[in-house]
Formats: sequence, C-alpha cells, structure tokens
Amino acid sequence: MSTTTKTQVAIIGAGPSGLLLGQLLHKAGIDAVILERQTGDYVLGRIRAGVLEQVTIDLLDEAGVGQRMHTEGLVHGGFDLLFNGQRHRIDMNALTGGKNVMVYGQTDVTRDLMHAREAAGLSTVYEARNVGVHGYDTTSPSVTYEKDGVAHTLHCDFIAGCDGFHGVCRASVPRNAIAEYEKVYPFGWLGVLSDTPPVHDELIYVNSPRGFALCSQRSKTRSRYYLQVPLTDRIEEWTDDAFWQELKLRLDPEAREHLVTGPSIEKSIAPLRSFVTEPMRFGRLFLAGDAAHIVPPTGAKGLNLAATDVKYLSEGLIGHYRGQSDTDLNAYSDRCLRRIWKAERFSWWFTSLMHQFPEDSNITAKFQNAELDYIVNSQAGSLTMAENYALTFAAGRLHVYTPSKQTEIFMAEAVLSIKHWGNNLGVRLPQAVAREANLQADQQVRVSVEEGRVVIEPLPTAAPLSLEERLSRFDPARHGTEAMVTSPLGAERW
Repeated sequence: MSTTTKTQVAIIGAGPSGLLLGQLLHKAGIDAVILERQTGDYVLGRIRAGVLEQVTIDLLDEAGVGQRMHTEGLVHGGFDLLFNGQRHRIDMNALTGGKNVMVYGQTDVTRDLMHAREAAGLSTVYEARNVGVHGYDTTSPSVTYEKDGVAHTLHCDFIAGCDGFHGVCRASVPRNAIAEYEKVYPFGWLGVLSDTPPVHDELIYVNSPRGFALCSQRSKTRSRYYLQVPLTDRIEEWTDDAFWQELKLRLDPEAREHLVTGPSIEKSIAPLRSFVTEPMRFGRLFLAGDAAHIVPPTGAKGLNLAATDVKYLSEGLIGHYRGQSDTDLNAYSDRCLRRIWKAERFSWWFTSLMHQFPEDSNITAKFQNAELDYIVNSQAGSLTMAENYALTFAAGRLHVYTPSKQTEIFMAEAVLSIKHWGNNLGVRLPQAVAREANLQADQQVRVSVEEGRVVIEPLPTAAPLSLEERLSRFDPARHGTEAMVTSPLGAERW
C-alpha cells in the first residue's frame, strides 16, 4: 500500500529549526509538512542549550510562540569569567548599548512550537522511517518515507533539511558537490541537570587548572552545570557526589559557599566539535541548523545560528510564494555562511581560551590568563567579548544606531547628521564607510529596522530566470488563464 500527497515545502526534522520554519511559513499562508524519524517525546527529551540571543527572541515572537518565554525566561545582561580564582563580570548590556540574552531552555522552545503546531492542526509525521529526498536538483522534488508499514511519496516545491548532523538531507548530496570543514576537540562536557537554585544569578564561565566548568541555569529553581572531562570518561564513572565535589574544586570560594547540590535529573557527556558545510543550498534543497553547522557550546551559538538560518530561509520562501523575488532564496547560503563563520570563530576562540588541552604546555595557561586579564581590564577587550556573545554580526552590513548611539562599522565609523531629502530623510555615507560595507553606487540594498537599528544590507545580483523556471512559477489560480484581446484595455496605449 502507498500514498501520494502534495505540499509546498517539505521540512525534514521536527527539532526547533524545523518547527520554527513550519510556524513562520504557516503564519505566511504557506503549506508545509514536517517529517521526523523520532517520537515527539524523544525530541522533547533532548537536553540542549538555553541561551537565546535577541534575533531568536524576536523570531519566536514573530512566530506567535513567545508568550511563555517572556513569562518564564530569565533576562541576563552579563556573565562572569572566573580565572586565577577570581570572578570578573562582563557587563554585556552596558557595553553593547542595551543588549541582553534570555535563558530559556531549548526543550521549552520546542514544546511551545509543538503546541502551536498542534493547535493549528498542522501536519507533523513522527516516526517517519526510511526518509529519502529525490529530485531536489529539478523543479519537481519529492520526499519518500514509510509510516506504520505504508509507503508515502510527498511531492513538494522545496525541501528544508532541518534533520541535524546525522540526518539524511546532507548525506544525500553528492560528495563532489559539498565541502565540509571540521575540528573535533579532545574533550567533552559532562552535564548535570538538577532541581536546585542556581549558584549565581548569571552564568559563570570557569578557566581552572583542573579544566573548564560552566554554571548555567534553566530557571530560578533548576540549574545546569558542566565539567570538562576526557572523551574516555563514561557516565557510570561519575556519581552525583563525585560531580559536585569536582565542580567545587573548580569554583571560587564564594561560589563554593553558595552552591546547592542535589540529585541529578539528567546526566550526559557531549563531545565538542566545530563543523561547517558549504554551500547550504543544492537546487531546491536547503540545509539549516545542525544539518549544516555545529559549534562548541561554549559560545551558546548553536540554537541562535539555527534560528537565523530559519529567518533567512523563511524570508526567501515567503518572497518566492508572494511573487516578489527570489533574491533572498538565491542569497540564502552566502548570507547564512557569513554569519556562521563569525560564530564559529568566536566559539572556537572562546573554547580555546577557557579549556585545558592535553597537548598544552605550562606556557599555554600563562597565555590564557594574560588574554583573560586583557579582556576584563580593557574596554576594547570587554566590548569585543560582549559583542560576540550577545550578537553575531553578518558581514557586509552597516548598522546605523538611533541618534543616542554612535554609528558602528567593523573597520570604519562616522558620526553623521540625518537631513531632509524631499519628503523623506537621508544620510550621506562617507567613502570609507561604503567601502567597508561593500556598498556601490546604484546598488540595490535592503533597508530594515532591527531592534531600533537601521540596517542596510547589499542584495546580490539575481541570476536571470530560465524559461523553465518562469513557466514553473505560473499558477492559473493566481495569474489567470490564457487571454486574447483585440482592443486596448483600460489606459493602455499601443
């Protein structure tokens, strides 16, 4: 027995990336079916990161699922760096002109998106077996899968690969069409989740001679702690008492005094890797989230990068179906990768700065301490840390702040006055600023407002559509049928 169905977008993977994309497309009136090889309970049982950047918060609000996040999430305006036995706060809010992050667990994000999808009666197929993607390099892609012994074929316009690092989508791309970059770190994170109050009201990142530690949280009554451990360690070797004792040895006296211990409700060891695949688009198949990139959790970038992928992909798909332009779809991979590589660099750098590597000599610890000392005692160093932690800038963007804040460019800046230009307002960009932002005269740009900033982003030159592509977009329901006229209509002049 087999079935054949049709949708506009087939989304592979019901983690936060796939669910968020499905919700944004639904809000725009675009039909999507989500396929997931695991059960819904299994997806919810995956314990993941819980630090959300503003771009992710805004996107969840846009998707209509931010209410519980704003009620239960914890807003953090900074974090502590602990080294040489002393803690130093990075005041992210003050350094970045008001930027914060929110602590709200990925499990909660996933649950909110699941509930929204169920409430809307949208289609999610869990326990989809033997999923395969086909014809993504044509104008008629499809997805096949099995469910309860029945074979299904799902025809679609586009496929979104949100199925993680081990998913089928990236694995289906020919090896000669894809480049992969990877660094595997020689240690893992032993994580413990416990129903105990956090040791501190913000996160503490620890550089200790015994190894890295992180004091994190999920709520005011639930804490998440991590220890750097060798990859050879096994969970069964770590009792709760052994974990708490080792954590105390890596903390400062004040944190040790305030640490509340208790039984773990989840314990796991996660390996660390940096991974990026290029490109992220293959015909009508788009990779997003962990299917395209992995970052070490040190910088709290994984979920936020995935959310940005979804933002860019949803914008491209919405523009396509509204008949506006395929500019955003064509720019998807390049646009994502500019942001991804900056986050990858920061996560690699922060990981290298805070961890002990097996091959390091005693001079490495001196280098780390010197750099950490520079970061916490230099305005420039603290600003760099805060900007990278709170934000991940996209290359080729010019961020123009509101009048109370300075204009900010990567390599060039200027204080400018806004002038009247007819009935509008205008600003003259200095040549140095335009050069650093890769702006040219007569170039098309997108102007948007993000978090009180005016953002000017260059648009790539769109390749001309082939006849086949033009015909594939013809929709009789929207564009009408053939028409023959023998006289002028309306105000037309022949």
